[in-house]
Amino acid sequence: MNILTLGTTDSSRSVMLAYMLATLADAEGRDWRLRSAGTHAIEELSMSPRTLAALEGLGELGQHHYGAHRTHQLSAHDLDWADVVLAMESAQVRHLASVNERLVSHAVAFSQFVRHAPIDEPLSAQIAAVRTLGLDDAFDVADPAIGDRASYEGCANELWELAQAFAVVVL
Repeated sequence: MNILTLGTTDSSRSVMLAYMLATLADAEGRDWRLRSAGTHAIEELSMSPRTLAALEGLGELGQHHYGAHRTHQLSAHDLDWADVVLAMESAQVRHLASVNERLVSHAVAFSQFVRHAPIDEPLSAQIAAVRTLGLDDAFDVADPAIGDRASYEGCANELWELAQAFAVVVL
């Protein structure tokens, strides 16, 4: 499964989630290929130091070469590649729809997907079921970008819980 995690600048939430899902895929023997991107990213920047500290603070994530991450601006190629786009906010899904509705058919707000996707269904049916609910900003994962280290740690903990639930929901 090709999974694209989507944030705004691809320097905090999308990066965290991609590393978390990579950890779970390795631990559970899942064939998940991961990319992260941002709707408004500047290419080739490293992740923020607070993102790095939040990831390193989660001892359950195992060994990753975090320094290898470089921010990436979302492209049509990324959307074509992905089987599912896991957006951190409803606004990011709306942004995709404003650019090209066809390319957003497999994009969902991550938290809403985890909470409402029917279990034991194929991914395409899960995505369709969640998309019929409409977007709800109440499911947004808050952007820690203007916050302190505790904001990043809180975001990382929230995403880690959601990532583990995602691994149960998705076959």
